[in-house]
Amino acid sequence: MFSPAPSLTSRIVQRHKMREDVKTYNLSGMGCSASLISVDLVRNIFKSGKKTLALVVTSESISPNWYSGNDKSMMLGNCLFRSGGCVMLLTNNPSMRARAKMSLKCLVRTHIGGNDDAYNCAIQKEDDVDRVGFHLSKGLPKAAVRAFAENLQYLAPKILPYRELALYMYRSIKQLIVKPKDASNSAMARINFKSGVDHFCLHTGGSAVIDAVGRALGLSKYDVEPARMTLHRWGNTSASSLWYVLGYMEAKRRLRKGDRVLMISFGAGFKCNSCLWEVNADLRDADVWEDCIKNYPPQTLVNPYLEKYGWVNEDTEETFNRAQRMETLRR
Repeated sequence: MFSPAPSLTSRIVQRHKMREDVKTYNLSGMGCSASLISVDLVRNIFKSGKKTLALVVTSESISPNWYSGNDKSMMLGNCLFRSGGCVMLLTNNPSMRARAKMSLKCLVRTHIGGNDDAYNCAIQKEDDVDRVGFHLSKGLPKAAVRAFAENLQYLAPKILPYRELALYMYRSIKQLIVKPKDASNSAMARINFKSGVDHFCLHTGGSAVIDAVGRALGLSKYDVEPARMTLHRWGNTSASSLWYVLGYMEAKRRLRKGDRVLMISFGAGFKCNSCLWEVNADLRDADVWEDCIKNYPPQTLVNPYLEKYGWVNEDTEETFNRAQRMETLRR
């Protein structure tokens, strides 16, 4: 939603006086999925050239998208989104393998924009009085799970061992023959993704999205901790969120040589992108978390302002305006 002219890529080339044969690609409107979409773009470019270097820069600008109205579904963006950014250096040069932190194993992209509910669950629009804002509906977690389910159909065979896939097929057939008597047995055919993945890097689109994806994958509190702590500390930094989550894992020294990291991102449209990385060496760089990693995870994530301002979740726009007037009179 922030698309200046000249483009951000042109500004980087000019600022650092890059060579004239550099190729630039400027993506906008991709939202929180832009980072993995950029990685996929680089992967395709690498197919046409050897010993190539690619610099991926992703950032978020919330200043042009501040919502000044009273529509709660559009006010959420003001509280959730934050400014953030990250830079990745990618290469297909075999001689640089020893210096690389991770290796990309596979990447899968899914788009369900043909569905009206999925398309409208996260969209920039005008409210009733023509004030522009970013609308996030209650159907967002449902759209995320649906897009994720379709993505997993292509992702699972690429990342899971054959034994787990065979076991899943056996459970599915058994579930069709022996129908479960209660809801607790309906999950008997769930895939165990931990058999092929060591760490889960979930997009910090919101607590509801993290919970929904965590339940779908059968993850523990330990598995979703990086995403929850990133949301708590940095908010949703859009396209760069995944790398803040990865930074938390690295700062906690969770990433060891040979570990496999699954990244999952969502974006308006509605899109779901996922990729699998393999760690090439033990990682321990705290990076952006250096000054606060010792305080995480905190003892509680309860919102300290909920008791005082919790009425915002229950009152109508009329009572909201009345409360504002009363607050002004008291002052």
